[in-house]
Amino acid sequence: MLSVIFVAASLITSALGQGIGTETAEQAPPITYSTCTTSGGCATHDASIVLDGNYRWIHTANLTSCNPAGFNRTICPDATTCAENCLIEGVDLAGYQTTYGITTDGDALNLVFGSGGSRVYLLDPSGNYTNFKVLNQEFTFDIDISNVPCGYNAALYFSEMEVDGGLSSLNKAGAKYGTGYCDSQCPKGDFFDGIVGLLPPLMVASVNFDGSLGACCNEMDLWEANSVATQLTPHPCEIPSEITCSGSQCTSVCDPSGCDFNPFRMGNPSFYGPGLTIDTNKPFTVVTQFVTNDGTDTGTLSEIRRIYVQNGVVIQNAAVNIPGLPAVNSLSQAFCTDKINTLSDAASFNTFGGLAQMGASLARGAVLVISLWDSLGSGMFWLDGLEGSNPSSPGALRGNCTTANSISDPSTSVTFSNIKVGDLNSTFAGLVPPPISSSSSSGPTSTSSAPPAPTQTHWGQCGGMFYSGPIVCASPFTCQESNPYYSQCL
Repeated sequence: MLSVIFVAASLITSALGQGIGTETAEQAPPITYSTCTTSGGCATHDASIVLDGNYRWIHTANLTSCNPAGFNRTICPDATTCAENCLIEGVDLAGYQTTYGITTDGDALNLVFGSGGSRVYLLDPSGNYTNFKVLNQEFTFDIDISNVPCGYNAALYFSEMEVDGGLSSLNKAGAKYGTGYCDSQCPKGDFFDGIVGLLPPLMVASVNFDGSLGACCNEMDLWEANSVATQLTPHPCEIPSEITCSGSQCTSVCDPSGCDFNPFRMGNPSFYGPGLTIDTNKPFTVVTQFVTNDGTDTGTLSEIRRIYVQNGVVIQNAAVNIPGLPAVNSLSQAFCTDKINTLSDAASFNTFGGLAQMGASLARGAVLVISLWDSLGSGMFWLDGLEGSNPSSPGALRGNCTTANSISDPSTSVTFSNIKVGDLNSTFAGLVPPPISSSSSSGPTSTSSAPPAPTQTHWGQCGGMFYSGPIVCASPFTCQESNPYYSQCL
């Protein structure tokens, strides 16, 4: 199937296009981020925020909309001409704020949902997307997510997009205008990277397309969350870079489901949310560490660790319990395989290379994507919901959201700030809690001390779905499972 997709992609290369409109000069809002080392501290870099091209006004020279749905044959007699006739328009600072709800202030980015949300990228002064390589590194940001309710998703993730946005002789817009988006869902739409996305059969007669085009690439979801639920999810693909697919081909190269780490789903409902251990009523820091098997940036990704900092306190990730297995608080290949076997999760994560393949993508580098979007009609239940799940199935529930409390609110907003990338344990201050993953990699761990974990007494509960208390038994007792919902110190 891969060979078919690569052939199809090469045949539509001539459809790359989109010139630049002249109605509004692009003014990408400025922002700063930092790179850090354990020996030299942090250095600040200038960048900007650029709006995704699929959110922009695309029109002809006489300002006729170029929405390809239906394909006006005057504008689009064929794929190449359609792309050449359609111009992608700039957005000035006032437009970023009033039309799209996007503002920056120093190192902070604020997104207001308004009438449809937004998706943005970090753009370097060179005009390319910032290319982050985070293997054997950590990525850190602060977030105020208190105003993101049920049904909304404030997301920050890596996508292995082309850093120039697919810039070419026909695609004159490129990264400066937010072109080239792809992810593991192989999303379809009007234009991708200047490619006309909805192609009727007559427009590319030499290729047997069975649907609109999609763009596929590796995706690492560092953060998908609202104020009541969060999850961390790698999505590997079996291809090394962005490709274009069509129809059923778009389901055969990437893992759309991923291996998610969702505290509520994995049996710890009291860790994240308003007033909980990570109190989403207040800002906090999110640290994601990409640990390799040999402690080098050329090693194999073996573990993804999560650390939080709130009110000056470093907090280790939620301890979660897959029924019948030891508690873990990090994401490893063993954790993902256990989830597949125990919770009947989709096996596509391993099919497409698992954690090692995700690490290979991160070693090549990826583009930072930040978005705010909603799914009120069908619910964001894969992230936060009680509905659409079988409550009797362990690991089915993601949160406390229902259709009744997933209500449209245009004032929904999120602030991401203080973005940093650097050596492990270099981007934040405080004692680093040790990982408790039973499937931990052989990679380096912090030597910093941390308060001992609380222990449970003889006969006390020490595990089970939806249990959030001590998981370590006082000596000489051990935690023994009675059923998926109850383990006891015996």
